[in-house]
Amino acid sequence: MTDEIRGTPRWLDLLWLLFLAGLALLPPVRELHKLLILGIIGAFQLVEGRILQASPRRAPYYVVLVKIGLATILINHTHELAINSSYYPIFYLPIMTAAMYFGPLGTLLWTLASAAAYCSYLPAALGEFEMTSASTAELSMRILFFFLVGMIVNRFVMDYRNQVRRYQALTETLSEANRDLKQARAEAQRAERLAALGQLSAGLAHEIRNPLGVIKGSAEILNQKLAASDELAKELSGYIYTEVNRLSALVSRFLDFARPLHVEPIPQDVRAVIEKSLKAVADQRADVNVKISQDYAPHLPLVMADPELCDQAFTNLLLNACQAMGEQGGELHIRVRPEHEDKKMGVAVEIQDSGPGVAPEMKEEIFNPFVTTKKTGVGLGLAIVSRILDGHGGSVRVVAAPENAGACFRVWLPAAQQSAH
Repeated sequence: MTDEIRGTPRWLDLLWLLFLAGLALLPPVRELHKLLILGIIGAFQLVEGRILQASPRRAPYYVVLVKIGLATILINHTHELAINSSYYPIFYLPIMTAAMYFGPLGTLLWTLASAAAYCSYLPAALGEFEMTSASTAELSMRILFFFLVGMIVNRFVMDYRNQVRRYQALTETLSEANRDLKQARAEAQRAERLAALGQLSAGLAHEIRNPLGVIKGSAEILNQKLAASDELAKELSGYIYTEVNRLSALVSRFLDFARPLHVEPIPQDVRAVIEKSLKAVADQRADVNVKISQDYAPHLPLVMADPELCDQAFTNLLLNACQAMGEQGGELHIRVRPEHEDKKMGVAVEIQDSGPGVAPEMKEEIFNPFVTTKKTGVGLGLAIVSRILDGHGGSVRVVAAPENAGACFRVWLPAAQQSAH
């Protein structure tokens, strides 16, 4: 039994042993049975903790019951008439033990049992002596003190337990606050890095875009002026034109990432947003050989979402999932459920593919700019998705896929203050 359950510190056992040693030195000193019983009580006090650990629920009942029995036997060996024994305070031991393990009602019941055990010698005494008013008052006073000691000890024990619970609750609150603080600090550092990279990207993109426009225009004019017979020159100019277009698209993505995010959320049906993104993926023929399954829970609440930005985020995630499965295709599962996050109601969307999955060490890194697992990627897609969802008060993260098949991205968006439908 732990200290919290016992409600008392361990050093109290030492005080009990000193108390029992003092009783052993008092008359009758040479009463062998008395010394034997006190020794048993002391040994039992020492092993009590192990007994309680073995059976936390039942052991307290057995412990108190054994102590009542030992106390009852002890006073029978300390006086010719047991009811008059000066060792009657030994019953405080089971009473205080009960006060440590049980609540107020349990303490009262066990105190009553101890008083009954003490009074069990009364019938034998009445057979030899007459009960006077003085002896009745003395007996009543002793029993009342049993109850007084039990309730006072129980009061202190209950206060101790309540204090322990308050400290535990405070510790848990502080631990949670510390975790939230660490998470907020990590998010702030990440936001600072994103802001710095965004400013760098914006400046670099603006500087690159103008030369690219000149190169692209020159390539177009050169391609028009070249003679039809100069196939090599036409091919090279075509390469220039194609690559400039690719660089221009890359610069546009940099600018999209660097541009301040203006979110204008309105109540939206997340299913409509997903369907629109699926159509965009189909228009790009990225879903060829991909079997798509959709599982929408009933009564989904509306979410607060900017239609264009959320369409961009879901389209990016769906394209990534299709591209991760390669030309051979695979299975794409979309699951939508109402779910709480940080005590807020919202909608969780899981997009799971049957591709190679995401390495554990990359689950957090892939949402940072310029981190990618694609050979031809630049690592801005998921960073933009994360930025969009952060702007909505939502989240995106990689979660464990069922049966460990492929990658599973979980998107959460807060619910609008409207009824579910």
